[in-house]
Amino acid sequence: MSSPSTTVEEQPTRPGSADDALASGIDRQVFGAMAHAVVVPLRALCFWAAIALPFLYVPLLLDGLKGSAPLVFVGLLSANLVALYVGRAHKR
Repeated sequence: MSSPSTTVEEQPTRPGSADDALASGIDRQVFGAMAHAVVVPLRALCFWAAIALPFLYVPLLLDGLKGSAPLVFVGLLSANLVALYVGRAHKR
């Protein structure tokens, strides 16, 4: 007859187990840290871009909106609106 095994057999982890919860928590922390490292500088950049972009309107308006200038003006205005929206929470 065979003797009982003294080694502990590893059981496969089941979804929803404590190991999955721990891994999920760590994944969330890593993702949160990476997102924070990207979002904070992006908000700062957009905040300052929203301040600087209106200065580019002046030459366009002084020269008059001729040729492709209306398209450039609308592009600058759109970029300014996006920068205002994204940068609105900078340093809050």
